Amino acid sequence: MKLIELTAGTDIEYVDFKSSKYTNDNNLDITGITSDSREVQPGYLFVCIKGTKVDGHHFIEDAVRAGATAILVEKSADLDMTSIMMNRADNDVPIFLGSKNTRRALAFLWDSWYGHPAKNMKIVAVTGTNGKTSVTFMLRAIFRAAMYKTGLIGTVVCYSDERRLNIRSSDETANMTTPDPKELYKMLSIMASEGVEVVLLEATSHALALDKLAPLHFAAAVFTNLTPDHLDFHGTMENYLEAKKKLFSMCDIAIINGDDAYSVGIAEAAEKGGCGNIRLCTCDDRKRVDYSAVNILNLGAYGIEYMLSSVCSVFKVKSNIPGRFTVINTLQASACALEMGISVQNVQDALCHMGGIDGRFERVKLCSGANFSVFIDYAHTPDALGNLLLTVRDFRKVGQRIVLLFGCGGDRDKSKRSVMGNIASTLADFVIVTSDNSRSEDPSDIIADIMSGFDFTRAHAVVIENRAEAIDYAIKNALKDDIILLAGKGHEEYEINREGRHPFSEKNIAMESANKYYYFR
Repeated sequence: MKLIELTAGTDIEYVDFKSSKYTNDNNLDITGITSDSREVQPGYLFVCIKGTKVDGHHFIEDAVRAGATAILVEKSADLDMTSIMMNRADNDVPIFLGSKNTRRALAFLWDSWYGHPAKNMKIVAVTGTNGKTSVTFMLRAIFRAAMYKTGLIGTVVCYSDERRLNIRSSDETANMTTPDPKELYKMLSIMASEGVEVVLLEATSHALALDKLAPLHFAAAVFTNLTPDHLDFHGTMENYLEAKKKLFSMCDIAIINGDDAYSVGIAEAAEKGGCGNIRLCTCDDRKRVDYSAVNILNLGAYGIEYMLSSVCSVFKVKSNIPGRFTVINTLQASACALEMGISVQNVQDALCHMGGIDGRFERVKLCSGANFSVFIDYAHTPDALGNLLLTVRDFRKVGQRIVLLFGCGGDRDKSKRSVMGNIASTLADFVIVTSDNSRSEDPSDIIADIMSGFDFTRAHAVVIENRAEAIDYAIKNALKDDIILLAGKGHEEYEINREGRHPFSEKNIAMESANKYYYFR
């Protein structure tokens, strides 16, 4: 691709280091883009990014030696060009380009490289601490019921209509999240080529803060909630909120959880950003907003139902997915779809017939001899864990124990650990504290942080560091009618420790343990 085509519409400018005759050569061919100097090949554009651990500007010489044709630097970078220019012929020296923010510029470069793939698709982004996956899956069911070819880019899986797409991360110790621009715009390109009309995207705070989504404009954006999480990255809740706000300056429709304390700030950001259609949702009968869930009926393990009330329509919503959080999730998915022109009938039918979501309060199928229940859920924040436990408390019968197994991730926000320990001891009957993607940390240190908040006057607890052994212990010692909750990993099929990522399926471990102890009963 020609350099002039690649940089069109960006803030990228030429930087004259008096380096070569190629300065301002708009017709220069670029054969590839990378921000990793180890990937540079002849003809590549090398983008220097200041990371949290490594500064790409330190690898310019390596990129030049590998044959980079152009180098994009941050304008504020303090560069010593002497060694790069020394003893080189003019045609060996690349063009230098500058940008105020090379990380943001990289997203625009990949968008250009793939021909601005989102330009003819409607993109809907869902952001918030909890509920992103559930809402995107609900929207997928609704749009597919309305006969739209629908793509999904999420934490659990990515789809181009019915076809599953593989997602890769440059960091194998990272959880699946909004893809890096190199993968994201490639996926959108694939979807565009396959006729996808609507794309549903989980927009994480990291992706927003790092401008991965900067080239996109969204037909709609949904804000689910904001509770303490990722503070190891953002530092403060104010910074966390500011990252979320970015999305609402980039959308035409804003669907906001009016029951969340941060909804006012999100609505203000949407209005300031020029969003012309701001809609609030509530599950509180006392509030009068755009979309309300009234006459809520909790059906326990069989789901929920309520009447959706808005200025335009009133109709029943029923979902087979249990949990009080399902009410606000279905309400926001319904509101978003209706605002985008989907019929009431399609919304009702899709939500009523939708099954569960992998790793979201997912029931594990055990052998017939097991007279207890096991559920897997992704709850890994204080708010999510509390909601999970309250959901189960709502439908458990007299005498049923809630047995909670959970841990906290390593190299992540430490402040939530003791809080989650306290929530566990307050809302569960028996707690098994274990590891959960300890990464570079010692699992015992993480467990100690959790236990510092545990209230032993409220619940019993046991510590079993090895998660597989902890699951086996929970199954082996289950009492009749126990409700065992395996919280934190959800859909994940791996465990991360100091040695790296290893295959790990909670579902398989639970089923194997049940077969071992109960198959012949």
